[in-house]
Amino acid sequence: MLAVGLMSGTSLDGIDAALIETDGQALVRPIAFRSDAYDDATRALLAQAARIALGMERPGADATIRAAEAMLTHLHVAAVERLLAQAGVAAADIGVVGFHGQTIAHRPDRGWTWQIGDGAGMATALGIMVVDQFRIADVAAGGQGAPLIPVYHRALTERLPRPVAVLNLGGVGNVSWIGEGDAIVAFDTGPANALIDDWMAERTGARFDAGGAFAATGTVDRTVLARMLDNSWFDAPPPKSLDRADFGLEPVRGLAPADGAATLTAFTAESVARGLKLLPEPAKRLIVAGGGRHNATLMAMLSRACGVEAEPIEALGWDGDATEAQGFAYMAVRTLEGLPISFPGTTGVATPLAGGNIHRP
Repeated sequence: MLAVGLMSGTSLDGIDAALIETDGQALVRPIAFRSDAYDDATRALLAQAARIALGMERPGADATIRAAEAMLTHLHVAAVERLLAQAGVAAADIGVVGFHGQTIAHRPDRGWTWQIGDGAGMATALGIMVVDQFRIADVAAGGQGAPLIPVYHRALTERLPRPVAVLNLGGVGNVSWIGEGDAIVAFDTGPANALIDDWMAERTGARFDAGGAFAATGTVDRTVLARMLDNSWFDAPPPKSLDRADFGLEPVRGLAPADGAATLTAFTAESVARGLKLLPEPAKRLIVAGGGRHNATLMAMLSRACGVEAEPIEALGWDGDATEAQGFAYMAVRTLEGLPISFPGTTGVATPLAGGNIHRP
């Protein structure tokens, strides 16, 4: 089946759209990918929606959030149309669109998670079946609702010696460990790019630290780093997941801009290393996907901290920018087939669980 996957991550950088052919199991054939950046006004509206959502006891009505959802859906519909035009594929040939939406608050400790996006409206606009709300059933069943991408990581690494670990570095970091017999353990490791991006925006006006070049000019403050790592969350056993806002910049305030960037980059690397110690056994390879793999300073710190070379996912012949969007296309097909997308070892749900809401045009 031809499937489109859409991902707008917590970094608020834009929309990733991927077209793959898949059966939701072993077959995965990438066909096309594109990424469309958000403008400043869009990022500001989504960030405002997230601030409002994080202040709520549970999801509820809000005019700003409704406006953000309408805008987000419109932009995602346009992204699908551009992707299909780029690939030369008709909408009628697409079996399903996996629409993750935008996470504006993730609170499994309160029994809810909130991804905005109008899947029904998208299905009508595109004339294609849409699957959305991938996380809600898992959280309702007592799971963390994240990470979900490990089932796709398992498919991608099918031919690699086990165990293998796939680390996704978006706004938040998460690791998937795949062992013998397709056993999966996965969890969030801590902040990845989110704090670095926030620091760069606040102290330099840049949206991110391109290539890690700015952090490379700074010095890691080991005292501040130790204080940031002195958090019981890092030693808690999986399953566990984070909201982007669970960690902030307060510990590094007062540092010089470059030193703050270096310290936050080291914080990401060291939190991953702490996470890897919670795995059932050491991975033979550490494969890195997500935007963080472009940060050479972070990749070098990861290799040193983890004691294993951090390899970009391109080493497997895959596109690391497309991986998450491809994963939601893959999971959408699994939803149609009634196959599970979350597991006891990934989200803590009691039994393997299917998820997602299906909307027909």
